[in-house]
Amino acid sequence: MENLNIPSYDYKLRKVDEKIYIYDILRRKYIMLTPEEWVRQHFVHFLINHYHYPKSLIKLESSLKYNTLLKRTDIQVFGRDGKLKMIIECKAPYIPLSQQVFSQVAEYNQVLKAEFLTITNGMVYHCCKTDWENMNLEFLKDLPLFV
Repeated sequence: MENLNIPSYDYKLRKVDEKIYIYDILRRKYIMLTPEEWVRQHFVHFLINHYHYPKSLIKLESSLKYNTLLKRTDIQVFGRDGKLKMIIECKAPYIPLSQQVFSQVAEYNQVLKAEFLTITNGMVYHCCKTDWENMNLEFLKDLPLFV
């Protein structure tokens, strides 16, 4: 897998029937390694090790209903109060972070109402804060620290 532009960690890989799997500390099992999963696993460790988000408040691949469609968020981060704080959309490193990618996570947020939206491909990431009162988004220079 490709080197990312976020810190690496001591990941565990396993090969089964010519397929490679990566250990997921949140789901406590090996997950088939795809370029998107590589980014997701690195970003989870980035949140935990550099921004101090507790593992217990991070949820992966959660379903939601958008209009009549069943969708899935890559990463959801909750606050101590149990409310959803951040939605993170992960893409493979070779996928550019376009308006279309941002629109995808913004659509999810119409249902979920998170305070922060983040998109990443492991090479770059962008985070914004949602101001629901004024229906405005403010792009941040960095991810918020967990408080």
